[in-house]
Amino acid sequence: MALRMCQSFLCRTLRVSGLTVFLETAPVRVRTAPPVCAPRISAFRFSPTCSVSTEVFLDRLLKESNLGIVENPAVPPDKVEHFSLMLKDPDQPENPKVLKVAIIGAPNAGKSTLTNQLLGRKLFAASQKVHTTRSRALGVITEDNTQIILLDTPGLTTPSKAKRHQLEKSFLVDPLESIQQADLVVVLVDVSEKWTRSSLDFEVLKCLALNAHIPAVLVLNKVDLLKSKPSLLDVTAELTEGIVNGKRLKVRSLAKPLRKVSLTQEKETEKTQSLQHKEQLTSNPDSQQEKSLNREQLKALKSRKGWPHFKDVFMMCATDGEDVQTLKSYLMVEAKPGPWQYHSAVLTDQSPEDICTNTIREKLLEYLPEEVPYTVTQNIELWRETADGNLDIFVKLYVKKDSHMKMVIGPGGQQIAQIAQEAGLDLMKAFMCEVRLKISATLKN
Repeated sequence: MALRMCQSFLCRTLRVSGLTVFLETAPVRVRTAPPVCAPRISAFRFSPTCSVSTEVFLDRLLKESNLGIVENPAVPPDKVEHFSLMLKDPDQPENPKVLKVAIIGAPNAGKSTLTNQLLGRKLFAASQKVHTTRSRALGVITEDNTQIILLDTPGLTTPSKAKRHQLEKSFLVDPLESIQQADLVVVLVDVSEKWTRSSLDFEVLKCLALNAHIPAVLVLNKVDLLKSKPSLLDVTAELTEGIVNGKRLKVRSLAKPLRKVSLTQEKETEKTQSLQHKEQLTSNPDSQQEKSLNREQLKALKSRKGWPHFKDVFMMCATDGEDVQTLKSYLMVEAKPGPWQYHSAVLTDQSPEDICTNTIREKLLEYLPEEVPYTVTQNIELWRETADGNLDIFVKLYVKKDSHMKMVIGPGGQQIAQIAQEAGLDLMKAFMCEVRLKISATLKN
């Protein structure tokens, strides 16, 4: 198989694969978007935020929902109603199919952004700063007779880093538990990071080694930020160790010759795979990560850059609708016969208050510098649904230092007002009702 590099690939990665791939046996499946794509329809079309009133915004949101542009139901703003919906028996269709997908990766790889795009609704906090997601949460895609359960996890980190940055225990436990429950693992890699894109994060490798029996796919994210598109060929070869779906992959790079895999490296790979198989037979799935891999296995993993057991490879931008649709269609096909776990009206297991808190945290991370947003805590003082169907929310921020307080408030209160306005608009999209959000800040004693 020979896929020629064409001019359009230099402009947009996924129009054409841009790969010259030769296989020893059967063709490897490197997933790309279709060459011909339907016109894009944006779910929301915004004017500048400052010129849109809440009434106009909500009216437009509801109209687009009625037109079918917003396909998913809303999250109930009432905590009791949401809890009842979570407990409600699934409305099983004929011949139901289901797939549980764990999305893992290094911090800031774009996991929450991808989850939001797959859901078609912004329910998970996403920012440019690391550790935006603090604990595992799930999103549910229900279409026709198929239900996809997305397990969004915190970025994988080490115990020492978690202790140094005072991170919750969820950063160490949640990703591991998610993988153990999953039918498919999506490994997300940020290819815009020059110094880390050519090797998988060591914590990711450990998770994959402990769960080698679970199928995994590799997703190269943020390809739009990569200046040299041909370098994706070498990145793919490094992260897959030249093997995809059990087939040897030979990639002819237009950027530089592919480094040949030596016989020594191949023997090392076979040795590591043998160790992994032995570990699967003897390890306790409920044990901790470090206890499940012995010293020899950890040493073998440290010498590796990639994982040779990926079932498929995707190259995409998580904010691009066409790219996300390609991955979503793939997940739908991968779903297996089985009963649904949630009612079709369920979008997420996050409570309304969790969505509110995470949305505000996202804005704090977006607008405040350095360590400031990580030290701010929140408390919901008021959560009230009015008779006319509106939602009144009052949140108090607790700030540790006076210098931090000035940053949170901003000149003339502009910063905290902007945070409240943008968070309120995001909450309207989640709850499909008018949200009157007020935020205040006080020094923490």
